[in-house]
Amino acid sequence: MTEKYKIYVPEEMRSRLMNDAELFDFAKKDGSVNLNAFLKELLVNYFEEYREKKAQFHEAILADLNAFPSISARDAKAIAERILNTYAKNQEFAAERDCAITLTVSGRSLDVMNAIENNLLGEVSLSQYVNDLFASYLSIARSQRERIIFRENFETLEAAMRRNNVITFTSTSAIPGTVFAVKPYVIAASKEEQCNYLLCQDRAARFMRTFRISRIRALYVTQDTFRPDVKTMKELKEIAIRNPQSASKNAEATVLLTERGIQKFRVIVKNRPEVLSRDGNVYHFNWPRHQLEDYFSRFGKDAIILTPKDSHESMKGFFREALAAYHSMDPRE
Repeated sequence: MTEKYKIYVPEEMRSRLMNDAELFDFAKKDGSVNLNAFLKELLVNYFEEYREKKAQFHEAILADLNAFPSISARDAKAIAERILNTYAKNQEFAAERDCAITLTVSGRSLDVMNAIENNLLGEVSLSQYVNDLFASYLSIARSQRERIIFRENFETLEAAMRRNNVITFTSTSAIPGTVFAVKPYVIAASKEEQCNYLLCQDRAARFMRTFRISRIRALYVTQDTFRPDVKTMKELKEIAIRNPQSASKNAEATVLLTERGIQKFRVIVKNRPEVLSRDGNVYHFNWPRHQLEDYFSRFGKDAIILTPKDSHESMKGFFREALAAYHSMDPRE
């Protein structure tokens, strides 16, 4: 059974929900963002937590009001409801709710909507209740929001790490059909993106890997177990603190920046490497090589990786291939 609901929210709220849906790789077959699929997961995974938060807040207000003998129990309940539904709201989304979202639900998400509609509305509409639930969700740090949306994956991964089980999964960032088999060690949140990463060791090749948890699909815990390696655990924990997006080891690097490159370095903060020292326009780093290359590939001619040599040659190849691709295309065609 499927039902459709029209939920009215501020445009800013819809935009931020769309951003999360896109970041967490909720996509339709044509590649467009699947907001409805994302919102269904949000409802299923956050409803109970939100309801509990709201109930606890209501009980606290009610207890304070009942402490005044001049206020009857009936009036205290009415005042508590009014405070909760009118004044104790996230003011970040106080703008007019002029944007409509058509929410198509079934299964567990339909059960949630029925529970709200039949038991929890009181003086507010269904649209307002869901609007408030979305606002509460968006007030949480993104790394925690990711844990909400992918609650089942996080619980499965944490259980596998406790039992030292080998796991298999696919990833939306990998070639379709690729299945990874790894030994899970650590889950860590990145500082810049505020996303969570699984740091692990490839079962067959034994090198260290990292995967963003919101991109993990078809997660399966095998019956095979492994004995955690102390050295590997130590290295992955160090990576988790420094830069969980990349499981590669640090390398000494020097980068020559133009004046424009220096300005870009100040502005482009996402995944920006930490500077060890600086000699004029030459910056020194101790950072994962591939992460360094990915970061400075956005600078074009304004950043040249001088060392290590492998990175220097890799960047030359990257821009050579880009130039060849541009030469092969005639914009007049």
